[in-house]
Amino acid sequence: MRIDIITLFPDYFTAALKSSIIGRAQTKGVTDYEVHQLRDFALDRGTVDDTPYGGGPGMVLKVDVMDRAIKNISRLTEQKPYVILLTPQGQQLNQAICRELCRQQRLVIICGHYEGFDERIRAYADLEISIGPYVLTGGEPAALVLVDSVVRLLPGVTGDPQSSEEESHSLIDETGQSLLEYPQYTRPEEFDGRRVPDILLSGHHGAIKKWRLEQAKARTQKRLL
Repeated sequence: MRIDIITLFPDYFTAALKSSIIGRAQTKGVTDYEVHQLRDFALDRGTVDDTPYGGGPGMVLKVDVMDRAIKNISRLTEQKPYVILLTPQGQQLNQAICRELCRQQRLVIICGHYEGFDERIRAYADLEISIGPYVLTGGEPAALVLVDSVVRLLPGVTGDPQSSEEESHSLIDETGQSLLEYPQYTRPEEFDGRRVPDILLSGHHGAIKKWRLEQAKARTQKRLL
């Protein structure tokens, strides 16, 4: 998968894209990341924003600059990109969306900034994404969340494919409800008076599987529903 990121702050991504699982994905050749400075596509000495028509505070990202950025970046490979606009008004990111996106061969992610962006920029996006009901200073943190949540699902990225199938929001009950992950334990068996549940020490895999599902349902009911 190739991922292109359009941003006003390329340095924000320098260390993150080389770190942890998303960094190893590139080392393995599973992903390729390219970060693009939006100002490089401006004709007027790097001007990428302007005051909003009708008045109001802040500055708005210009549609003509974004048009040049998306068209030029799209031509870098033969593969047509799937364009994602990061915005508080977008569809809230969830595991189902991540699983759909990991099937794409190429993503272009647009990081908003300042007061917002010209409404006409929405026409270039295949999908608008928000990572939660709150506002950030820019789309850069959201872009890293999106990249991490999608890349970790790609084949060959994590050591054990089952690890992404039994975690929070990937577990599914018989009704189709996504569940939070069940409690996990490791050595020592007892610490500070708190013991590992006996069922996990029993060796009865069927009973353990049933217990984990019950725990996942209970945790989901308590924390999400």
